[in-house]
Amino acid sequence: MNVDRLHSTFLELVGVESPSYHEAKMAALCASKLRDCGFQVEIDGSAEQTGSDTGNLIAHLPGTARGHVAFCAHMDTVLPCAGIEVVRESDEKGDIYRSAGETILSADDKAGVAAILEGVRSSIEAADPRPDITILLTTCEEQSLVGASALATDVFSNNVPCFVLDADGAPGTIIAEAPNHYTMRARISGKAAHAGVEPEAGVSAIRIAAEAIAQMPLGRLDDATTANIGVIKGGVAVNIVPDTCIVEGECRSIFPERAETLRNAMEAALMESAARHGGSAEVDWTLDYPEIVFAETDPIIDMLKRAMHSCGLQPNMHRTGGGADANILGRCGACAITLGIGMTNFHSVDEYIYVQDLEDSARLVEALIKEAVE
Repeated sequence: MNVDRLHSTFLELVGVESPSYHEAKMAALCASKLRDCGFQVEIDGSAEQTGSDTGNLIAHLPGTARGHVAFCAHMDTVLPCAGIEVVRESDEKGDIYRSAGETILSADDKAGVAAILEGVRSSIEAADPRPDITILLTTCEEQSLVGASALATDVFSNNVPCFVLDADGAPGTIIAEAPNHYTMRARISGKAAHAGVEPEAGVSAIRIAAEAIAQMPLGRLDDATTANIGVIKGGVAVNIVPDTCIVEGECRSIFPERAETLRNAMEAALMESAARHGGSAEVDWTLDYPEIVFAETDPIIDMLKRAMHSCGLQPNMHRTGGGADANILGRCGACAITLGIGMTNFHSVDEYIYVQDLEDSARLVEALIKEAVE
């Protein structure tokens, strides 16, 4: 591995402003680097569906031996990401790249992208037998995986192992379990009336919503299941009993039956409150992505453990409460799993990553390429 090149690539990527829906410059840079390595690069047609200024980047390099492996990271970042200033400093554990404090660092997920680019380049330069390699760089991951959700279902084939570099936890972290994610949008209807003259003639949609939310099972319900109401909006003036209210929320679980039970309970609370007060409720649910559950004995876990041991990493299987592109890619023909890359305090101006974790992530990519040779 060329350590200096890895660091240079990471800092170059960090310097490209690429918030969700504005990844075109990032895609162009990555496409150029991949073409220089011999990849055939395609930008898919998902932009029309996602609203981004570019599609997902899909790159393929034929192998010199039997086998196939895929890697994935996302090109977008959260805000604030304009004019990122990177500080390199040291603590008792080693050197750190961190944000100067006014923006994110964007190690989520530019550290993942940099590790993939360097791992692949190092593998090519080593001239060892290597399998077919597919690289997927998605748009709008930070917007509930919108880019991956817009992928064609035949992007991958034959359940190819696909490693998504996009989680906290040091390299060696394997996200073996991740929840499904349902989002809810409810429209509650009541009856408008003058709040001072004849409030008894009205039916408050906000009151219906408030009493329903108070009855919902919310927060962490067990070690695998959560629920939340994140948005409530309605009414037009303080002197009018509100006749409409919008409520938006979510529920997640590793176990589909628990998510279904939770969905039913949240919806029932809304319907019962509306009926009690003489209003009505329309509730719509959307499955944003399914759950992921891997067992210790699954082949992709064995492959990961061998690769991690070969580059001095300790495998650690974890459960997460969040989703990643891996939750979507099973629909596209891949056996996808998310890996930790060491990003810390991501989505904040305190974000940082240890230099060692960045380097270990690139080494792991190279090791997984070797493991994929049949």
